[in-house]
Amino acid sequence: MKTAAALLVATAALCACGKVGPLEPAPGASMPPKTYGQTSAVDPQALIEPSPQARPARSDELLQRSQVREPDPFDLPPAGRQSTNDADVAPPPPTS
Repeated sequence: MKTAAALLVATAALCACGKVGPLEPAPGASMPPKTYGQTSAVDPQALIEPSPQARPARSDELLQRSQVREPDPFDLPPAGRQSTNDADVAPPPPTS
């Protein structure tokens, strides 16, 4: 029982020693030099933020009404397989 309590206290103490605050270079170290074409110095926070390409923004374009898709001429069956049943064939577009 004492070992479980000691393990719990040690785990809590270990979890509490993380740094909370802005990132800074280690003492005696400097930031990386500017790369070719870079217009300004880089701060540490900018180095760890993902780019918009890594985390794209969400698109809030909602579907306003249902629409039947037009048949896609490039929606082909897998190689070596013929489309023989009607489930593999796209239905014709509605005429309205």
